[in-house]
Amino acid sequence: MLHLIYIVAFTIIAFLAVSNLIRSLITVSMDSQRRYPDRRNGGSSTKAKKWKTGQKTIHPELLDERGKPINEPLLVMRSVSVEDARQQLDAIYNASPSPKKETEEE
Repeated sequence: MLHLIYIVAFTIIAFLAVSNLIRSLITVSMDSQRRYPDRRNGGSSTKAKKWKTGQKTIHPELLDERGKPINEPLLVMRSVSVEDARQQLDAIYNASPSPKKETEEE
């Protein structure tokens, strides 16, 4: 009889835990879709207006001094071999001022 009470109690607890999990997932999903007004302008921001009209705002780092969008690449990477990278690092290390110069044994 005691085993039956434990099974019923744990079934109820498991059901409550799963239902709470599902409810939390739905709440988080709904909150992620919600758009909040900008608090700095008293709730009526240009961002909210642009969202309604379908326009997107551009990140400030993608704008120049006048506020125009930049049409050039921001980061260009070229591949460097390991040996070239070691030579460049050695050149930087050897060019740096140091109080004690290490000499190579010959």
